[in-house]
Amino acid sequence: MKKADLVAKIAEGAELTKGQAQKALNTFITATTNALKAGDKITLVGFGTFSAVSRAARIGRNPQTGKEIKIAAKTNGKFTPGKALKDLKAKPVKAASKAKTPAKKK
Repeated sequence: MKKADLVAKIAEGAELTKGQAQKALNTFITATTNALKAGDKITLVGFGTFSAVSRAARIGRNPQTGKEIKIAAKTNGKFTPGKALKDLKAKPVKAASKAKTPAKKK
């Protein structure tokens, strides 16, 4: 589902125009981003929790040369699903795989 599809679903479900639904979704995204930048958590009971996770600086390796490199500290957004999302019984999505199937033994 793309953002436009989500806006259409919100507009239909909340009986809003697509413009109003777009504005509501953009406001939610902006408010969530600003809260995470401020170090706050956002908990939507039954849906999940948005939080900010910090990773310390560390030493890594360039896989091509094997040379050590410094990896800077950074903060990422994280979403932890709530119980309702963990218990989904959705149809599994089939991944397009180019792997060869093993030959049958006779």
